[in-house]
Amino acid sequence: MSTTAKEPTASAPAKAALPWIIIVCGCLIALMTFGPRSAMGFFQLPMLADTGWDRTTFGLAMALQNLCWGLGQPLFGAIADKYGTWRVLFLSAALYAAGLWIMALGTTPTWLHIGGGVLVGLAVAAGSFGIILSAFARNVAPEKRSLVFGFGTAAGSAGMFVFAPISQGLIDSFGWSDSLVYLGIAMLIIPVLAIPLRGNAASGTQSASEYEQTVREALREAFNHHSYVLLTAGFFVCGFQVAFITAHFPAYIGDIGLDAGYAVMAIALIGFFNIIGSLASGIIGQTHSKPMMLVLLYVGRSIAITIFLLTPQTGASVIVFSIVMGLLWLSTVPPTNGLVAIMFGTRHLGMLGGVVFLSHQIGSFLGVWLGGYLYDRLGSYDPVWWLGVALGLFAAIVHWPIQEKAVDRPVVAPAA
Repeated sequence: MSTTAKEPTASAPAKAALPWIIIVCGCLIALMTFGPRSAMGFFQLPMLADTGWDRTTFGLAMALQNLCWGLGQPLFGAIADKYGTWRVLFLSAALYAAGLWIMALGTTPTWLHIGGGVLVGLAVAAGSFGIILSAFARNVAPEKRSLVFGFGTAAGSAGMFVFAPISQGLIDSFGWSDSLVYLGIAMLIIPVLAIPLRGNAASGTQSASEYEQTVREALREAFNHHSYVLLTAGFFVCGFQVAFITAHFPAYIGDIGLDAGYAVMAIALIGFFNIIGSLASGIIGQTHSKPMMLVLLYVGRSIAITIFLLTPQTGASVIVFSIVMGLLWLSTVPPTNGLVAIMFGTRHLGMLGGVVFLSHQIGSFLGVWLGGYLYDRLGSYDPVWWLGVALGLFAAIVHWPIQEKAVDRPVVAPAA
């Protein structure tokens, strides 16, 4: 009893300081891991010009990247939950550097698919939002999680904003191949930044009150929970929409006759306003319904794409569209991860959030691959744009009945 009485006093300073160390380092890692993969669209045209490959080849590599990102997310999330976040982030840095290097030097489409597809995809899975936000959730009180999730998501958005001009500048100065090598070297800073995130699911400040389950029990409970299944299905649409735009929007801008500078501006604007949208989403999610936020976000995307396609496409319309899409871009991530934490707690958040994200990445795979495939056969991206509009409305319908509450569980004593 005496130990229990002393704990609040002894641990209060650490609780006040340690989360901010974790938050800052986690945000920097999110910026680093999300940045290069969000700039892949800038490498498409110069790479294809040098190699003679078609857009389907590049699109398949990016689709594989998104699929491997999704497939790896539950696995790396479970590893981080059990063995610690630092180990997983170290692996992310190694895979990222190797993947970009192979992508840069590979002489056949197979090497592009292995490096830029499989290895970079697994690297992002090991260092992306699911890993970072789970570490945040284990060390931040529930009432502050939505805000902190907004910080982490905004940092990933900042990576998009920062790496768009950096990537284009490197390509202009050194060529696409050397630029990929330099980006790979930069990823090696991640293990240093990850040191404060070295704990696992049992070491965070929130772990004592978490419900004890095995991995199998946690998965069974999640897939029997109606709201979780709907959330997982709806997040597929987010992946389809944003991955298609990330991979193909720079080329699309060139196709409609605009200068390449508009492509850089568009991706940078999406990244910048994504920061604002993600922060706003985290703040709003603290006091408003997360399912209804998601409904409005998906409807907003469909409206934005429809207006963009039906109005004259000029430099001004590209800028306006990029700003609007930026505000709606990853604003879905804080409420989505927040709902998983509310439903099931943080004990298996890395894994369960990873399963939801797997659905996102299956959508990403289809969005990126269909973009390249249909363009090569039809000479237009329009069918994929309109499919994205329809899917956005589907996602709004799916999120409407989701309940923002914890799953019903037997009452047990908290874990020691």
